[in-house]
Amino acid sequence: MRTVIAGGHGKIARRLGRLLASRGDQVAGLIRNQEHAADLLEAGAEPVACDLESASAEEVARRLAGADAAVFAAGAGPGSGAARKDTVDRAAAVLFADAAERVGVRRLIVVSAMGVDDEPPPGTDPVFAAYLRAKGAADADIRSREGLAWTILRPGRLTDDPGTGRVELAEHTPPGAVTRDDVAAVLAALLDHPATAGLSLDLVGGGTPVPEAVAAVVR
Repeated sequence: MRTVIAGGHGKIARRLGRLLASRGDQVAGLIRNQEHAADLLEAGAEPVACDLESASAEEVARRLAGADAAVFAAGAGPGSGAARKDTVDRAAAVLFADAAERVGVRRLIVVSAMGVDDEPPPGTDPVFAAYLRAKGAADADIRSREGLAWTILRPGRLTDDPGTGRVELAEHTPPGAVTRDDVAAVLAALLDHPATAGLSLDLVGGGTPVPEAVAAVVR
């Protein structure tokens, strides 16, 4: 299985790449900065230069050609302003989906965030509000696509604590935290369960082993 990950140098993406490569899958990570290539190689992933803020759908499609699945794990990241929340968290996700459709890569998993379907409450930091709106708009676009077998994963507050291998995964969960290790493990399991297509799933730490949690949402 070959999987292409957008935002290939991100903390979740590198964890996912390492998991997939360790089980014998082929993994490619899209990166803007060539200086990050060595980190992807160390994780067992092929670094592929592609700036999703400037590339055309045709260019991204060429990077996706031959893939069995695609994962959007890109984000503008901390320290970026409201404008980049839109160009990365929304527009790049839409571009990535466009490219996947062009080359027939039907399986798409998008890493989003909890609570993005609702308007940010009054008093929300303007940049964080822009982030939430961008993620929500991207999710709405992805859900409208009949040509993709999409799954949207919405983790809670992310931590770098060691993974527990146990989570709570459902269409709606109470707010909470989840380790990036466990997010990557859930993404790998979702890739193995095409029956999760068409689902938007909240993810927080919990008490259910990842394989059981993923299997439960498709029963």
